Amino acid sequence: MTTTTPAPQSSETGSASLRELLQTTDTRRRRTDVTMRVLITAAFVLAMLPLLSLTYTVVSKGIGRLDGYFLLNSMRGVFGGMDAGGIYHAIVGTLEITLFAALISVPIGLLAAIYLVEYGGGKTLAKVITFLVDVMTGIPSIVAGLFAYALFALLLGPGAKFGMIGSVALSVLMIPVVIRSSEEMLRLVPNELREASLALGVPRWLTIIKVVLRTSVAGLTTGVMLAIARVIGETAPLLLTVGVVDSINFNLFEGRMMTLPVYVYRQYSQGLVPCSPGDAACIPDINFQRAWAAALTLFLIVMLLNLVGRLVTRFFAPKIR
Repeated sequence: MTTTTPAPQSSETGSASLRELLQTTDTRRRRTDVTMRVLITAAFVLAMLPLLSLTYTVVSKGIGRLDGYFLLNSMRGVFGGMDAGGIYHAIVGTLEITLFAALISVPIGLLAAIYLVEYGGGKTLAKVITFLVDVMTGIPSIVAGLFAYALFALLLGPGAKFGMIGSVALSVLMIPVVIRSSEEMLRLVPNELREASLALGVPRWLTIIKVVLRTSVAGLTTGVMLAIARVIGETAPLLLTVGVVDSINFNLFEGRMMTLPVYVYRQYSQGLVPCSPGDAACIPDINFQRAWAAALTLFLIVMLLNLVGRLVTRFFAPKIR
């Protein structure tokens, strides 16, 4: 009895069948993929619309008044609908107050983040600090201003208003942001780097300085820039602690100072100027023009800070190769 065995399938036929199988797409999966792509694209467009609208509005309404004279002069001696006045005093106040707030917040926030990541390790104190940071993150800005005002009212008496109080109020808002961002950046450093340094006999504190901080310097700088950008536009705490003034004041520890957010609020709240009939030198909407130009200046400063953060991330990030 002779048994016939089927001829083996040729390799060419098997390759063709495999190719056809790989090229076949599941209709349901393809439909789901297209649907998700459309939803994600639509969500991106919806998220970008407010940003583009805000940018267009601020630029279109503020670019007309923004010039060298406006940037280099204060509001001293300016009244009514005069075609004069600028924001130099507000720029000086914003930069000095924000810089001093950063000098207070960055060391405290960075040291707290180092403790939580490198030394906390489930300790009760670390859990308490984490809880307090979470609470501080949700504090309204007006509460931070009231805290700073009440603190210095107890120390110096009621009515004390100067730039350093505003810096303390802004630092209350900055510290939790710096702690959170620094903590995340420090946790991204591989443990192998720490273990290799400690295995060579390097002390833990020196390992943190030479290895951990150097590896995460780009992320830490970006976090600090974002924290500064978050508080530079605060108005309520500065109204309480710094006040308003039309003159230039470079001294953080004496006298009131003007800041860009407060300047925008004050100019816009003054509204239209009542001009006499036939008075060609009076501009009815001059306050609105100044407010939009100051808002555009603040917008550009925040954009510049974010750009600096991006550049730091690009040039100081650890090189993989």
